[in-house]
Amino acid sequence: MSKEKSCSFKTSVGGSAVIEGVMMLGPKKMAVTVRKPDGELTQRITEVSKKATAIKKIPILRGVVNFFGSMVTSVSALMYSAEFFDVEEEEAEPSKFEKWLEEKLGDKLTSVIIVFSVILSLAMSIGLFFFLPMLIINGVEYLFSLLPGGGTGILVAVAENGSRHLHQIPRSLVEGVVRISIFLAYVGLASKQKDVRRLFEYHGAEHKTIFCYEAGLPLTVENCRKQTRLHPRCGTSFLVFVMIISIILFAFVPSTILLWQRLLLKLALLPVVAGVSYEIIKWAGRSDGKLVRILSKPGLWLQKITTREPDDDELLVAIASMEAVIPEQREDGKW
Repeated sequence: MSKEKSCSFKTSVGGSAVIEGVMMLGPKKMAVTVRKPDGELTQRITEVSKKATAIKKIPILRGVVNFFGSMVTSVSALMYSAEFFDVEEEEAEPSKFEKWLEEKLGDKLTSVIIVFSVILSLAMSIGLFFFLPMLIINGVEYLFSLLPGGGTGILVAVAENGSRHLHQIPRSLVEGVVRISIFLAYVGLASKQKDVRRLFEYHGAEHKTIFCYEAGLPLTVENCRKQTRLHPRCGTSFLVFVMIISIILFAFVPSTILLWQRLLLKLALLPVVAGVSYEIIKWAGRSDGKLVRILSKPGLWLQKITTREPDDDELLVAIASMEAVIPEQREDGKW
């Protein structure tokens, strides 16, 4: 398959890279395949609940539900892979807190840890990519206030109380640029870490395997190796759409209100941002039009950082996960 040509068949099967492994999520099953330190492959296959609910048919809302569901699935798969790479001594005595948790929660402990991990990840992401840019823009506003005439004019507006702020549109644009810059710096620095580079290689293996399946080719290392590692329906592309949509929607948040009020309004808009972004990537995944190719470019460019060329062993792991979730009827896994 040419690296520039899209497949006519697009599958709903997707996945993510985990520690020394790949998670694949199909219409009915989820598989996590991990290469253990001794080189042996281990795999966990679970049934996927696909109950039809009304909310899954409502645009925007279904995107919000899917976003949180994807986070829970990814964290669960990551925790499973981490079990084989515990750096602590196996015979270490559990702490009193760990014993207390096990006593109180029992079998529910894993679920609680997953939920807590998702909440913590969301809080850190909001702080780093939304609250921090707002603080930086507040600093920019202060610098503008030091200019002759208070910096009033095209960029700066004066509130009724006399304070000066960037106009809503410039504020949203500048804040968006800052947000994207922080995100790129974060991904760029993370990619320098050896463990993260391995994760990105498995990410590339996941994409190549999905492309191979979409092309209707046998799932072999040779066939997968020929595929591109840049996939338009990747979560990386979803994040790019989130960045762009947030710039547009946050432009409607008044720039003259207090910082904490702006933060609350933007937090309230985040589910809308996620929902709209989901609808766009869902539409883009079904089309090969020129507009879609243009909109997909930023996400594909970013994937040049978040994916790397995998080796044959990593491709074998991705293939094992894909084979475990492929539906009996090919059409059942259509996007």
